[in-house]
Amino acid sequence: MVIFLLALAGFALLDSLDVLLVGVTTAVVLDSRLSRRSPIPGAASFLLGVFAVTTAFGICTVLGLHFLTDLVHFELTPTLRYSGELVIGAALLLLGSIRLSGRTPTPPPWALEARRRPWLLGLMGAGIGLGQAPTAVPYLAALAMISTRDPRPDLWPVIVVVYCGIALLPPALVVFTATRRSPRAQRLYRGLVRKLSRFGPISIRILFLAFGAALVLDAIRNYSSL
Repeated sequence: MVIFLLALAGFALLDSLDVLLVGVTTAVVLDSRLSRRSPIPGAASFLLGVFAVTTAFGICTVLGLHFLTDLVHFELTPTLRYSGELVIGAALLLLGSIRLSGRTPTPPPWALEARRRPWLLGLMGAGIGLGQAPTAVPYLAALAMISTRDPRPDLWPVIVVVYCGIALLPPALVVFTATRRSPRAQRLYRGLVRKLSRFGPISIRILFLAFGAALVLDAIRNYSSL
């Protein structure tokens, strides 16, 4: 169980290196400062929108996969398990080999128009979450691990919620440091945004390659079950 949770935590850390969410959150914070408004309502609404949609997607996906496996009497055999590891590992290695841009994405004009309306920022966060959740390879891999585990953990909804919370730690940390008045917090805020924008994409590539290699090697080590 410990290894299972550590693997999920690793996937959550992969998801947390999302330059788009950090970029939009930073834009909301900067705009609020220029307008002499608190950044908390807008940024919190945006992040809650992302969190709500990704959590709901995860829970519905696990329920759906579990229902389908019961319906067709699906059994996770060692062959399917290690074949799945091989496929997922190869996909992560492929994604890790793609060079990503290190620039922080510029928020679209309609996002800037919504900056004075926190509920619109929440809808924007929900839209981004809805677009990213079905395409996030680490998240889908984590949901598949939860769905196919036998027996499935009793507190699996809590695991999904915690996973989505970990994935939002960097933008949440941006908001936290931005609201602090101390010089140390301000330096941390500027350094965090600068480092995430600069090293976020390369960190994603490295982690994708590391996790992909680990999955492929584990599958090869158990080649007799393939």
